[in-house]
Order: sequence, then structure tokens, then C-alpha cells
Amino acid sequence: MLLQNRTAAISGAASARGIGLATARLFAAQGARVAILDIDERAAREAAASLGPQHLGLFCDVADKASCQSAADQVVAAFGGIDVLINNAGITQPVKTLDIDEVSWNRIQDINTKGVLFLSQVFIPLMQARGGGSIACMSSVSAQRGGGIFGGPHYSAAKAGVLGLAKAMAREFGKDGIRVNCVTPGLIETDITGGKLTEQMRADIIAGIPLGRLGSAQDVAGIYLFLASDLSAYVTGAVIDVNGGMLIHG
Repeated sequence: MLLQNRTAAISGAASARGIGLATARLFAAQGARVAILDIDERAAREAAASLGPQHLGLFCDVADKASCQSAADQVVAAFGGIDVLINNAGITQPVKTLDIDEVSWNRIQDINTKGVLFLSQVFIPLMQARGGGSIACMSSVSAQRGGGIFGGPHYSAAKAGVLGLAKAMAREFGKDGIRVNCVTPGLIETDITGGKLTEQMRADIIAGIPLGRLGSAQDVAGIYLFLASDLSAYVTGAVIDVNGGMLIHG
């Protein structure tokens, strides 16, 4: 198994149809002990319990540094350390540039970008003490193409910030054996997109995707597994597209 005897923390992983929970299930199947971090504590505990008794479900508001530190402390108490961090938590909002207010801007930036910083800050020292680790961060095709279907410009900006932050951390912490990479999904069928696509919208979107379908949570989870495992032992600072060819760039 690819993650035997590894420990992993995954943020935003309690949603039933989400990428985070799909990743948690895959990691557990590959031998990892998993801590599910989510702002919905009850859902996090239930999701962890569904994986088995050795897994952990914790409250964590990624936009609050003290909450992140508390989660990290509990992970260490339960697992003894951490090998893998998946910065998966995120939110979106379909708003045009001139309609973005300060509250909306701050909310999107806080969860999508600042949350990556805070969780990384509390888990990186634990990885340094362990002699290395892997961090994977959720960005988006929206950051690359300047907009998405469900995310406004502030979402694109936040996810572009994740790309820059992850690359800078990869450069800074490579000497500690810590790899940091990004995943940039296209349109993935999750709770965020569920019910928002009309059949015509779906058909129009798929027409522009060479692989001829929307992505699934499992598609992204597989890339997270690659980045978490030794299969990617010489990969850091990378951006891996998971978009079916929606965006192909040189």
C-alpha cells in the first residue's frame, strides 16, 4: 500500500460528495491514518468514523490560526506526528468584478488562501521534526484561465495566490525534505456544483473537454495520492492539471 504507516491531515474533508472525503477514503484504503479537518465538527467526526476507528475527525476553521494550531495539536496527540497535509478546504462565489464587496473578498481570500498558509504554518514544524513530508494544495483551473464557471474574479485571485504560495514554500522547505505541490482541477462534480448545472450547460461544457466528461472527486483524489506517496518523491513546486483537457497550455 502506498501510504502504509503514514499519517495524513485533510482539510475540508467532511462533505459527502466532496474531493476531501474521496481523498480520505483513498488514503485510508492505502494504509494511512487520516485526520479529517472541517468547520463542521459533527460531519468531520462522522466522516472519520466511516473510515474506521483509527481515524480522526476534528473541528478546524482554516481561516483562524488558533483553530489550526488546536487541530494540529490534536493530530499529534493522536498520531504522534504528520507525514501528509492536504490543503483542500475552499469556497467559491459566482460574482462579477464590480459586484465584489469587501466582506466577500475577505471571506474568499481567508478560506482559500490564508487557510493554506495557516495550516501549513502549524504542520510544517511537525514535518521538519519528522524529517520530511508532503503538502498538496488545492488551486483551480480558474486561477490559470482567469475565471471559472462558478467562481468570481476574487476566487480566481485567491486560487492564483495558492499557486504562488505553494511554489514559494516548495523552494523554502525543500531542504527539510518537505515537498509542496498544487492541484488545479477543472469542473468537478461535487456538492459545490451539484444542482447548479442545467443539462444544456453540462453539454456545452463537455463539448469543450477533450476527454468528453466532467471530472469526479475520485479523479482529484488519485492525484492527491500520487503527491502524498513516494511515487512523487522527486516532485515539488509542481502544478498538476486535472481538467480532462479543458485547459491545455504550453
